[in-house]
Amino acid sequence: MKVLFTRFAIAAFALGALMSGCSKKPQSDKTGITYNDKKTGGYERFRKTHPTPGPGLVPIEGGTFVMGGSADQDVTYDYDNVRRRVTVPSFYMDETEVANQDWLDYLHWISTTYPDDHELYYNALPDTLVWRNPLAYNEPYVDNYLRHPAFQDYPVVGVSWDQVQDYCVWRTDRVNENILRETGRMVAWTDLNGTGKGKKVAPAPSNKDPFNTDIYLNGQYAGPGIDGKKMITDLSPNAKVTTGANGKAGKQPVRHVRMEDGILKQAYRLPSEAEWEYAALGLIGNTQYENIDDNKIYPWNGLGVRSSKRATRGLILANFKRGLGDNMGVGGYLNDKADITAPVRSNPPNDFGLYNMAGNVNEWVEDTYRQTSFEEVNDFNPFRGNEFSNKRLADASKGLYAKDKYGRPIKDASTGNKKQKYADYLAQQAANNANPNQPNTATSGAAVAANATNTAATPATKNPLEGKKFNPDARGYGDTVNTTLYGTTTLVNDHSKVYKGGSWNDLAFWLNPATRRFMDEDVSSAEVGFRCAMTLVGEPEVHPEGKPHYSIKKAKDFNAKGQ
Repeated sequence: MKVLFTRFAIAAFALGALMSGCSKKPQSDKTGITYNDKKTGGYERFRKTHPTPGPGLVPIEGGTFVMGGSADQDVTYDYDNVRRRVTVPSFYMDETEVANQDWLDYLHWISTTYPDDHELYYNALPDTLVWRNPLAYNEPYVDNYLRHPAFQDYPVVGVSWDQVQDYCVWRTDRVNENILRETGRMVAWTDLNGTGKGKKVAPAPSNKDPFNTDIYLNGQYAGPGIDGKKMITDLSPNAKVTTGANGKAGKQPVRHVRMEDGILKQAYRLPSEAEWEYAALGLIGNTQYENIDDNKIYPWNGLGVRSSKRATRGLILANFKRGLGDNMGVGGYLNDKADITAPVRSNPPNDFGLYNMAGNVNEWVEDTYRQTSFEEVNDFNPFRGNEFSNKRLADASKGLYAKDKYGRPIKDASTGNKKQKYADYLAQQAANNANPNQPNTATSGAAVAANATNTAATPATKNPLEGKKFNPDARGYGDTVNTTLYGTTTLVNDHSKVYKGGSWNDLAFWLNPATRRFMDEDVSSAEVGFRCAMTLVGEPEVHPEGKPHYSIKKAKDFNAKGQ
């Protein structure tokens, strides 16, 4: 279900009509200075937009719901789905699971971009041995499931949580690179590959790394062979005419796209557990004036797993295992149309327009597993697993990011939850570059004193954890004193990641969106795949049509000459 942002389209049309009928430029509400005018200092104000979803995504309007509320039983006696009301902000989510063809695109890019880096390609390969079973003849899937075209629209499996993280970074960069090339802000694909009318454009020697969104936004991906023919006019009084893609000086100063332009997409990522559960339930179809008229235990209405519609009555609504030895139904009338996985667009979508939010494959989410997550996480945008990081600077005086061998920014663990003083910030960056392989340590006076105190402390008891040095940080990750459920007395640790949704080889209980299981982040399975999400920035209302709204007055313009 693709949703048109009607209100924002109308607003954009009205703004276009206003600007076409009147040449007056906008001005600051607080200073009266005119925007978008080089003569007044080049202050820029960008048209307020509600960004459209990135490729493959659909909008999910957020709201409050009872996390764990759809669970009607706990057959595993885990007690890990305690009901709790939370609020999930609006976001975007993949309409379908990521398919084999999508992952093959990723592998193709690696093989053509780094043809000699066999380690990178090997690390990105799904583990097709997840199909191997000593008491089942699954070898054909080992050899064919990933690469044979018959399975190209089936969900990719055998990918670990760690591998998915790398895929999300790659997908973000390829989407943003394509936007910039297709709009002329970077060299077009045809010119880059020598298929256009002109000669093939060679990249500058300093820009042979692949495109990376963070590096580009920091101004470190630029110059001949990178810059396009339709770059944005730079209104800054300090702007200088730069050399264009053809090697000739331009007629007016131009600049690269900034975050403030609203052109580039937010990062693709795994959904949080709360986002995934909220999206799977799809209660938006059962809501009228903030009242939910019918709850759900599956992504569809009703207590059963079969369709009640006349044309499809009796058909199972998801791909799962009905019972021991029954993965597909009876020959001559295969009920769920699948023996193992099924194409990612199988079965009816839920009310958010999402396919296979129950069955087919379980799906990784971003959260680190704890049995007590429901009791401890925040009630707004709940999430467990934050490991905050900062981009390392190669040159603090110029603000240049340090890059790894693949042209991506190097990130260090954050040492605090507030902005550092500039002197501490420079000292921290110098320490990171002096000891690139050492763990990040705090440099503020308070942090150094805290470390010294804990280092010098003499244990008063035989508790092996007392007196150990630890790095105070916003995550608590480096704190060796507080080790609750950190793998000391349980298999649950910081590498345990949640997956949800049920699979082709699971019974109906696991189709309930509230159920949750975990697996180590570097382990994979033939029953676990994933789909991506993206943060929605700005106003959360996705469906404004037919709803009442307050009329808001526009700020009055200031006339300095009339004072």
